[in-house]
Amino acid sequence: MGCSGCRVRFNFGKVLSKVSVFFTMVLIFTYFFYCLTGFCDSAPRTLYSQQASDYDVLEDPRRVSDELRPSPRLLPDAPSHRNRTASEDAAQVEAPGQRLPLHMPDSAKESAERNGIPVSNTFGTKRFPQAIIIGVKKGGTRALLEFLRIHPDVRAVGAEPHFFDRFYDKGLEWYRNLMPRTLDGQITMEKTPSYFVTKEAPSRVCTMNCQAKLIVVVRDPVTRAVSDYTQTLSKNPGLPSFQSLALKNSSTGLIDTTWSAVRIGLYAKHLENWLQHFPLSHFLFVSGERLVSDPAGEMGRVQDFLGLKRVVSDKHFYFNQTKGFPCLKKPEGSSRPRCLGKSKGRPHPQIPSEVLQRLRDFYRPFNHRFYQMSGQDFGWD
Repeated sequence: MGCSGCRVRFNFGKVLSKVSVFFTMVLIFTYFFYCLTGFCDSAPRTLYSQQASDYDVLEDPRRVSDELRPSPRLLPDAPSHRNRTASEDAAQVEAPGQRLPLHMPDSAKESAERNGIPVSNTFGTKRFPQAIIIGVKKGGTRALLEFLRIHPDVRAVGAEPHFFDRFYDKGLEWYRNLMPRTLDGQITMEKTPSYFVTKEAPSRVCTMNCQAKLIVVVRDPVTRAVSDYTQTLSKNPGLPSFQSLALKNSSTGLIDTTWSAVRIGLYAKHLENWLQHFPLSHFLFVSGERLVSDPAGEMGRVQDFLGLKRVVSDKHFYFNQTKGFPCLKKPEGSSRPRCLGKSKGRPHPQIPSEVLQRLRDFYRPFNHRFYQMSGQDFGWD
């Protein structure tokens, strides 16, 4: 009996030992499973796949959150911008290095907010913009901004801040808080086309940063005026005819320069105001026409001007025959290509040819003066 009891206790000990080994293996397997899963989720992806969810149709640019753009630290050879001024460095708002999801749809964002989960990216620093697209209205500024936002080293405000023309009394701190957070090597940008024609804007921008780079997208002033009128007409169908607004008197044919659609096209006069505060070397003049016919070529010039590596190229674009302007190609993981919204590419109303000719004659000396000032012949005559 004694020996039998010893054997039972011995066998029971072996069973316990096997059970312990089994549960240990299960725990190890589970640990490695979660480790591997976490590793896969955090592994770097390629630039193009990271940008996939940024390629949605841009009916409302404010829906695209710059705070959820991917970090350029995952990309090799990111250019470094080390020539910031001491005032820029002093103006930084430091934030803890907390990483959040790269992309989050609106529904998920709302759900996270309801559950008290922070969804804004707090990784990086809010800085004043080092570059601003200052004009011109209906020249192609929205297209340029969205093309630039493909670049991993560009962080831009989607909506127009209108700080230097409408909200300057709110103060520079208010303006800086509108900016997205950036990492070292990234450029902060914004675009508000009305800055170019606002008399006070140049001195105000210089007060913020006299070293800022300024981009002006220009277009044939006659075509631009018609496009401007078309946009206003879509919002106000009762608007008087184009010719009645453009001409002071139909019999004399004098152009009414008090009408904003005409006044904006006096590029030389507006540039003179800016050159009192900034040297010509701080400006890049982008052709709105070439932005349509050769978007990759114009984007190459813009990236060079900003000191960026040429990432945005012809592989990103295709010409949309229906809209009549370039769209961004559908990237990997996206269901559709990325085009500007319905408000872009509206058909223009028929304008009497004699009215258009009067406008061309009126703008010709201003155009030639602008060619001389900018050092570029845009071929509008």
